[in-house]
Formats: sequence, C-alpha cells, structure tokens
Amino acid sequence: MSGFRQAKMTERSNSTVAYYDGTPESYLQELLGVDAEPLYRPFLALIPSGGSILDLGCGPGRDTKVFLGRGYQVTAVDASSRMVEAATRLSGQQVQQLAVEELDIESAFDGVWACASLIHVPRRGLADAIRRIRRALRPGGVCYMSFKEGVGERIDATGRHFTDFTPIELEAFLTTEIGLELIKLWSSEDLRLERTQRWANALVRDCSSAAVSS
Repeated sequence: MSGFRQAKMTERSNSTVAYYDGTPESYLQELLGVDAEPLYRPFLALIPSGGSILDLGCGPGRDTKVFLGRGYQVTAVDASSRMVEAATRLSGQQVQQLAVEELDIESAFDGVWACASLIHVPRRGLADAIRRIRRALRPGGVCYMSFKEGVGERIDATGRHFTDFTPIELEAFLTTEIGLELIKLWSSEDLRLERTQRWANALVRDCSSAAVSS
C-alpha cells in the first residue's frame, strides 16, 4: 500500500524494538492466548461490515487474524521484524515492518486498532503519532488505543520505554491537546492471567471527520 515504507530505528525503538525482536516463543504464545473480545466489541461496532482496519503495532498477529476471520480488510504493521514474521505466519497475509512514527498515508482506513502499541512512543512524540493516525482515517473513522495506567514516562527492567496515562489524563490529552472526539473512555484489568496491571482505553474519532461524514 502506498504511504508505507520500511521502518527506521527511531530513538524510542532502539531498545524497545530490540526487546521484541528477541522475545521467546513462550511470550508470543502468551499474547496469542489472550481473549480480547471485550476490547473488540465497542471498536468493531463502529466499523462497517467488510471495512478497512489498520492493526498498528500488531505484535504476533492475534487481532489481525480475528479481524480477517470476521470479514474485515486488514493491513497489519509492526516495528519489530520478529513480530512481522510471526504475524505473517499466523494471519496468512504479508505484514509490513513499520513504526507508528513512519505512518504516512491519508484517508485509507475505517478504523485504526492501536492496542498496547502507542505505549512505547515517548510523550513528546505522541501527539505527532496520533495525528498520523488521524490522517490515515477515512471521514468518520475511529481509533482504539490503550495505555498502561500510571503517570509519566519510564524505562522498565527490560529496557523498554513506556508512556503511561491515568484515564483522566488520557481524556485531557486526546480531547484538549489533540482535539479528538472521545466516544468512550474506560479502565480495565489486564486480560493476561495473573497480571495486575490496569489499562486506560480510549475509542476516539476525529471531530472534523465526523462532521464531514454526517
């Protein structure tokens, strides 16, 4: 698809992407075993039948496979070559290596699925990343995104960078700073067994796109 090009190693991806490139098979199986139906439901309710979805930061391809199985057109990308290979095998279609900071396409998707992928973008680059997502949406298109609940930025023991939000801070960021329409904002438990991390989830629409489609 035009507008996609090979992912570059950005400042945030040096250690973070290296971590995912080196993940063991057991980690991939843990991700694949998660039932994300509670997250799919509100997002897919807003996507037309057979609509076009960008799975941004698709990981091993769990969600891509689900969306394809339900009849949607799916474009899947990830910054990690290991995840690209795993997702290509699982989904049966070619996944492209691309970082969110490299997304450069206009009005191509009915929905963008950014499940636990924007969490690795530094705060100072997050507004630009979300504006790229907004530009990739068709008029009236929607985006789902999720962040670990917390405050500020951090580097964990694995060397990965995380940008955390509380639900209140995420709402202010998306509506006031970015200017998106907030469709739904909710807090949820980690879907992985024996994990206590809570997540801030948001379903948003570009206000200007919504106006055009109405």
